[in-house]
Amino acid sequence: MEWIHLLIAGIFEISWAIGLKFSHGFSQIIPSIITVVCMILSFYFLALALKHLPLGTAYAIWTGIGTMGTVILGIILFKEPVTAMRLACIGLILCGITGLKLLSA
Repeated sequence: MEWIHLLIAGIFEISWAIGLKFSHGFSQIIPSIITVVCMILSFYFLALALKHLPLGTAYAIWTGIGTMGTVILGIILFKEPVTAMRLACIGLILCGITGLKLLSA
C-alpha cells in the first residue's frame, strides 16, 4: 500500500507543479487554490508512504515522478521543446526510479 501512496503523492506533485504555471504567480484564484490543495495532498500521501519506506528511496521516487510528469506535461500542454537529450534524461530518471524500487525491501 505504501507504494500506492507514493504514486498518489507523485501524481499530486505533478498536479501542483502544473497548477503553479496556471496560477500565474498565484494571481489566478481558482488555479491557486487547486495548487495549494494538491501540495497538501502530495505531502500527506508522501507522509503515509514514509511510514513504511526508507526516506531516501521514497523522496527520490516522489521527486522523480514529479519531474518526469511535469516534463511530459510541459511538452504536451505548453509546447516545451522535445529533444533527444530531454527524452534520454527522462529515461534515465525512469531507470533510477525503477532501480530504487527494485532494490527496496
